[in-house]
Amino acid sequence: MPQDSREDPLGRFDKELDAFEASRRRKPVVNFIGGEGSDGYRLAGQMLGGILGGVGLGWFFDRLMHTAPWGLVSGLLIGAGLSIYSVVASASRGSTAQPVPKGTPPAVPDDDDDQP
Repeated sequence: MPQDSREDPLGRFDKELDAFEASRRRKPVVNFIGGEGSDGYRLAGQMLGGILGGVGLGWFFDRLMHTAPWGLVSGLLIGAGLSIYSVVASASRGSTAQPVPKGTPPAVPDDDDDQP
């Protein structure tokens, strides 16, 4: 039986698939501050920025329309509400995106409790 100098197709496919999966893997994000606390700083910045942005727009609206404190109060409430919504959405998105370590077996439900 003559030996073929080419690799077997399944071996070549496995190598190409491994290379493709390696290229699609998520690259670690390098934060300016770095570490675990950087997410907290980002969320605090979102919260503070939303409130200050709402207050600033409310103040501008007051100056433009001469509506005394109502634009400022409305801007504060709207900015606080939107920033709370944004922070909660970001935090929930970040908490569900935990990667599963490679080689971890899938969880199998325990059905021993069903037996009398």
